[in-house]
Amino acid sequence: MIFYFANPAKLHRYRFASRTADFLVCRDCGTYIAAVVTLPRGQFATLNVNAIADIAGLPEAKPVSYEGESTEQKVERRERRWTPVHGFI
Repeated sequence: MIFYFANPAKLHRYRFASRTADFLVCRDCGTYIAAVVTLPRGQFATLNVNAIADIAGLPEAKPVSYEGESTEQKVERRERRWTPVHGFI
């Protein structure tokens, strides 16, 4: 996954209480765009498909809850399920 932002100054990085990932949010509208985590094996990311202009053809999102996960479980899940980042522009 390669991230590209037309105006990086409008990108805000936010960390929730566990401080295990950077959540990327638009400074203008508050839209959650993606989350990025840096681990020993590299960077991994997940993208909010609702932030993409054209999502035709993508499967419908399913609600999930990770409440109750330990920090170790979060890190393991993200490394296993998130997309490796090959560049960050």
